[in-house]
Amino acid sequence: MASVVFFHAHPDDEAISTGGTMALLADQGHRVVLVCATRGEVGEPTDGLLSHGEELGDRREAELRASCEILGAERLDFLGYRDSGMIGEATNDDPASFWQADLEEASARLAGILAEVGCDLLVGYDPNGTYGHPDHVKVHHVGARAAELAGVERVFWATANRDQIRRAQEDGAFGDEEFDADDRLDRETFGMPEVELTHAVDVRAVLDRKRASLAVHESQITEESFFLAMDAVLFTQAFGTEWFVDAFRHAEQPERIGELATSLFD
Repeated sequence: MASVVFFHAHPDDEAISTGGTMALLADQGHRVVLVCATRGEVGEPTDGLLSHGEELGDRREAELRASCEILGAERLDFLGYRDSGMIGEATNDDPASFWQADLEEASARLAGILAEVGCDLLVGYDPNGTYGHPDHVKVHHVGARAAELAGVERVFWATANRDQIRRAQEDGAFGDEEFDADDRLDRETFGMPEVELTHAVDVRAVLDRKRASLAVHESQITEESFFLAMDAVLFTQAFGTEWFVDAFRHAEQPERIGELATSLFD
């Protein structure tokens, strides 16, 4: 069985983009390890949720640990950097932030974990970090360099299917609420084009656990949120498949030839 490391930027990212794949791999007997660059300190907490004196980073770490239990992650590590916030915010300039971290230093931290767990396969983000968040973009670069340092030969990018989202919006399946509510999301650069994707993992068998892992991140994701407000049919349509790109295949042939693979080991 393989040791698979998922490298994410903030608590809740693991549930949104790779929760189903993590659960499937754990069920198959693989060792699933989660590394989180930050503790999500500058997220926007749900009103009234935090106790007096409670720090958001502490709450989000606890939520992430609960998510790991649901998804079957055997180990959780933090790289120890601070959440950088969305692009253009003053927190991007915080010297303790992940965005400001020295590439070689951060990569060495991750490479040490990869070597310790005997990583066979590393999952990070696409070059734009799916939607351009500074910490997500940094995950891409740190993941790539750490894999080089640790000699990990299989690297995947978690991403979104840009064309599927466009088709769903044209059909009126999801509406435009998620994009219209946040002008920081650019639908033209969100995710990657379908022709560049290499893997489509069907996670419907564990979708209940993916949804449960989303729900434990209650400081960020409420029952009225885009992620949880939709009914079961719509949720399956939106999140029943998780999308990936084999980084090395993409380097050799950016546009896929043939069918999408259905397992990260294909």
